[in-house]
Amino acid sequence: MTYSNNIIPAHGGYRKLMSYQMATIVADYTHDFIPRYIDNKSRTRDQMEQAARSGKQNIVEGSMASGTSKKTEIKLLGVSRASFEELLADYEDFLRQNNLAIWPKSHPEILKIRQLSYMSNKSYSTYKTYLDVPEPAANCAICLIHQTNFLLDQQLRAVEKEFLEQGGLTERMYNARTKHMSY
Repeated sequence: MTYSNNIIPAHGGYRKLMSYQMATIVADYTHDFIPRYIDNKSRTRDQMEQAARSGKQNIVEGSMASGTSKKTEIKLLGVSRASFEELLADYEDFLRQNNLAIWPKSHPEILKIRQLSYMSNKSYSTYKTYLDVPEPAANCAICLIHQTNFLLDQQLRAVEKEFLEQGGLTERMYNARTKHMSY
């Protein structure tokens, strides 16, 4: 979204963000993981679904708020990051409680999963084959969440830097008004 007065900069465009794209993959993956491996009576089902949804949706909301409030954008990206951390813990709990291994970063299958992230046309379908067996399914999700969290950390640093260099809405409004009054 853009406005012509330069006070409110272009904002939105979340669909182009790599963090949003990965968050969407994690949300879709989790949506399919839950009915396969989490008991119907478990409260964890809803918690995992909501954490995955919250992680993705807060990127959307933060992106849309970015034009008027860097504070809100940073806060919502932080909420997204926290939601994915909660989801990560749920997948780790699943593995531990089912006596399954949590694979290290150096595990051959994790290295394969990590390589998939470099594909330009990756989607949920790219990772769907890992869902067939519980241990690889949860470990793939963990890897995807780590990648998403890395992207969110990068995005948060970029937003903080942008704020420090360009200021926020109040400063833009003051500068625009001062410039307007000097004519």
